[in-house]
Amino acid sequence: MDLLWEHPGDLQHDQRVQHVAKALNLPPAVALVLVGNGIDTPEAAQAFFHPEVTQFHDPLLMEDMACATSCLVEALYERRRIVLFGDYDVDGVTSVALLYLFLKDIGGDVVYHIPERNSEGYGLSIDAVRSAREHGGEVLLTVDTGITAVDEIAFARELGLEVIVCDHHQPGESLPVATAILNPKRHECSYPFKELAAVGVAFKLGQSLVRGLELDAEMIYRYLDLAAIGSAADIVPLTGENRVMVGLGLRKLNKEPQVGVGALLQVSGLLRREVNVSSVVFGLAPRINAVGRLGSAERAVRLLTTKNRETARDIARVLEHENRQRKSIDHGTLDEAVEKVEQECDLGQDKVIVLDKRNWHSGVIGIVASRIIERHHRPTVMITVDDSGLGKGSARSISGFDVYEALRSCEDLLEQFGGHKYAAGLTVREENIPELRRRLKHYCDSRLCLSDLNPRLRIDAEIPLRMVDREFLEALKLFAPFGPKNQQPHFLTRSAVIKGEARVVGSGHLVCRVEKEGIEFDAIGYGLGHLAEELELSDGGVDMVYAVIENVWRGRSGIQLHLKDICPAGTRQIVTRAVPEVA
Repeated sequence: MDLLWEHPGDLQHDQRVQHVAKALNLPPAVALVLVGNGIDTPEAAQAFFHPEVTQFHDPLLMEDMACATSCLVEALYERRRIVLFGDYDVDGVTSVALLYLFLKDIGGDVVYHIPERNSEGYGLSIDAVRSAREHGGEVLLTVDTGITAVDEIAFARELGLEVIVCDHHQPGESLPVATAILNPKRHECSYPFKELAAVGVAFKLGQSLVRGLELDAEMIYRYLDLAAIGSAADIVPLTGENRVMVGLGLRKLNKEPQVGVGALLQVSGLLRREVNVSSVVFGLAPRINAVGRLGSAERAVRLLTTKNRETARDIARVLEHENRQRKSIDHGTLDEAVEKVEQECDLGQDKVIVLDKRNWHSGVIGIVASRIIERHHRPTVMITVDDSGLGKGSARSISGFDVYEALRSCEDLLEQFGGHKYAAGLTVREENIPELRRRLKHYCDSRLCLSDLNPRLRIDAEIPLRMVDREFLEALKLFAPFGPKNQQPHFLTRSAVIKGEARVVGSGHLVCRVEKEGIEFDAIGYGLGHLAEELELSDGGVDMVYAVIENVWRGRSGIQLHLKDICPAGTRQIVTRAVPEVA
């Protein structure tokens, strides 16, 4: 695969850049990054740099929110039992934990259930509905699931349950007949921000209840750390309301986390460190996910909702142990998947990878699908088939390709499916897998071109090294939290010189010192050690794309360049990308 560098074009003399830089007293390169990301007025930049609770949208703008709030207020006053039903991933677990804690705080009779992945499968089931009613449930509140559970919710209504769906996945052709359906992706929903995770929708419901019951807003804001964890882990765009939620939630997480979150930080080695989105995605989320992948995710809910520190420590140790087991299974499954790609796929022709095997662990195939994409940059579907011939699959996608719509084009072959643009799940009979593979290949052939299969490295601005100083670094910190649609800014400098020689250290990392026009910086490129030999031949200098980071070593702080790619000058293809509108 050829790596393409994607550049916003020449914005150096754009009047918007000059206006934003002057109004906010920003380094010109920082204003370049803002305008290149569609943030092109001083007012928009101020709001972007300083997320506050005043930037949250009115929750009643969401379709059915008033109805859902009224139903829950009545249930609270009448002490009717509310049953929370969630998904077993981090978004589902944090959604359940947030609503359970909040509803308990305000006097609710509330219980929860998350299905076991292997024995119960994904989503609301007839058995789960029956169990909720048998255990005294009168209101069933689904979170991170339910938008396609038409038959199950009809059954719940027959049993006398009121049902509120709190979801963010793509709706099917027909919606369930429920008391209320909260989902900003509903076609008729005019809510101004469509990309909330399920925990974000749950948080909005909490906001509406606070208003309806005339409570202090802090009653729901105290759970912003859970909203941040679920949103970051679900890889939603960190723009708009998600940016506000995650930014404020990380402040809470670093200052005063829930007892269970604190225990999880400790076993993750993150206690007393500054926790950011990356810490959540690679430190906290895998441990929360692990118990849902290998057993019952309800243990993760107990961790996040307990007030007892000893209980929290005990459960956190279980999560740590199961995460280690999960890693071992991951590695074995990845090795098998890589071998199957080599044996079964023609990467010169195939624009999608569909792999199936008997008895892969259903809890890790989504992770492995993402690893295959990292290697081959193609939409990937991993399917594990059980002894009855039923296949359960996880689909993951690449930027710009809607894997949910791809599955919908094959709906007649599937027992069920659901998800969103970049991640989806499916159930398929083993005998239908060959036709599913053929149809997905045909679908991708008509919608993906060869250039789509080349990974792209986003560049925010081209700058000289002399622009990189402490003021510049401090201004860049305001762009956090970083995540999808708000990546850490990447800069291009051409024709720099490597001082001395580039070295390979650790497990394949590149380290060097770079210089241009008398300005020098240490640089490191994680996983870029394979480029060292190529750089030895770069007599004409090097072009490099990098992030500017603060490196603290033995109490001393300095500026370091975090290389994303580096090559002999003029050897990488650069394509122009459009400047987006603000999300």
